Amino acid sequence: MSRPDAERVQDAVQAHSPALLAYFARRVDPTHEAADLLAETLLQLWKRAASLPEREDEARPWMFGIARNVLLHHYRSSTRRRAVADRLRGILDAGPDAGFESGHEFDELHTALADLDPVDRDIIGLLHWEGFSLVEIAGITGMKAATVRSRYHRARGALRERLSASDPEPEAARRM
Repeated sequence: MSRPDAERVQDAVQAHSPALLAYFARRVDPTHEAADLLAETLLQLWKRAASLPEREDEARPWMFGIARNVLLHHYRSSTRRRAVADRLRGILDAGPDAGFESGHEFDELHTALADLDPVDRDIIGLLHWEGFSLVEIAGITGMKAATVRSRYHRARGALRERLSASDPEPEAARRM
């Protein structure tokens, strides 16, 4: 970008940013999204600095044209996000709570899982609920496979210990 282009864009941004922000604030809900849309518009303006019209009476409408395109993109993205969120809510409403088996017989398991370190709980969930192997979990978490393996075994032992401590039935009786 040449120096004159940069100066022209800077002058145009200073002159018209308040009006652009007001344009967005009147069109989005919640209004705090207006600042993000203005930032995106300014980014687009800087990318297209060489295309900024020389005359002020042409520059302002040009800037608002870019702002309108940013706003339309925002509307389309919001509509897609809401549609996906609605579909996911429907799936979650139809199934068990948060991926857990429901029912009072699983309450102790849920409590024991909640007591684990979040990373260990995630490893157990990825393995048993999502069906990943320990090697795949290492890739997902960015840990070494040996670390995931040892954390899994330690967490599994901790779960076993917590569940057996809360179960009044002796282990020998459970085996029968």
